[in-house]
Amino acid sequence: MKTPLNLAVLRLFAPILIVVGVMGFVVPASAALTSGAAPYNVFHLVFGLMGLGCVMSRKPAAVRAFNLGFGLIDLYQALASALDLWPRSLFLWTRVDDVLHLVVGAGLVMVGLLARKD
Repeated sequence: MKTPLNLAVLRLFAPILIVVGVMGFVVPASAALTSGAAPYNVFHLVFGLMGLGCVMSRKPAAVRAFNLGFGLIDLYQALASALDLWPRSLFLWTRVDDVLHLVVGAGLVMVGLLARKD
């Protein structure tokens, strides 16, 4: 049986979020392209674990909701960075973060909205 797109995407994306969160604590800020702010790293770890939970639940609606919801959060982060909205002062985004938020956010929203709902 073919793996639904939402599930395939989240199987890849959730571990990436966890790795990004861990690397944020490991890589020195002077060598990082993205924000190394501790709250931002915790954010990635928490959402990565939530994403893995959705994957392990094997509930298509939960996986799809995560992709759509996290995609919208990513798009908000790009907007918040540009307009100096909360949590800009906590997360300390860089321009690289902004680009990643736009690309990943748009991709996750499209997958969440357009992929088959099985």
